[in-house]
Amino acid sequence: MGFALSVRPADVVEDVCDGESPAAYLDRVVADKLAAVARGLDSVAYAGVLVADTIVVIDGEILGKPENESDAAALVGRLVGRTHDVFTRYAISRAPEPRAVVRTRTVASRVTMRAADAAEIRGYARTREGLDKAGAYAVQGIGSFLVERIQGSYSNVIGLPACEVVLDLRAAGLLERFP
Repeated sequence: MGFALSVRPADVVEDVCDGESPAAYLDRVVADKLAAVARGLDSVAYAGVLVADTIVVIDGEILGKPENESDAAALVGRLVGRTHDVFTRYAISRAPEPRAVVRTRTVASRVTMRAADAAEIRGYARTREGLDKAGAYAVQGIGSFLVERIQGSYSNVIGLPACEVVLDLRAAGLLERFP
């Protein structure tokens, strides 16, 4: 979108805790990411911090990133022919207090995938496109051939809800005009 930014990895544990709901998981992981990034900003000039995490949920269960092609095929196999939810939670803070959240939001989208046979699922997994994605698919790539419908934010399904982020960056005083 043309923002001047610096990407800083947030080394946090993203495992789901026993009995943890999707909402509680997102709250925890995003808070942990903000704390991790904030720790590394002591000697860096910055205006604000944006951290986020996106999850895919079906039957109340969070589907993470696949470990390999076989796992990717199994995850996509759970999604095809059904509707699932994609949630992204983000938090925004400003200098000089990177740990103090000024805006936070969770955006939900519903994705309906068409039915697909085992050969299509295996073929898609072999593309390796979804190996680094929650739910093992990329709606913005080859995986779009499986997606019948999206209710809600398309960019949320990709991983960051652009409309909402721009509005919240403005509200936080970090983006005067856009575009």
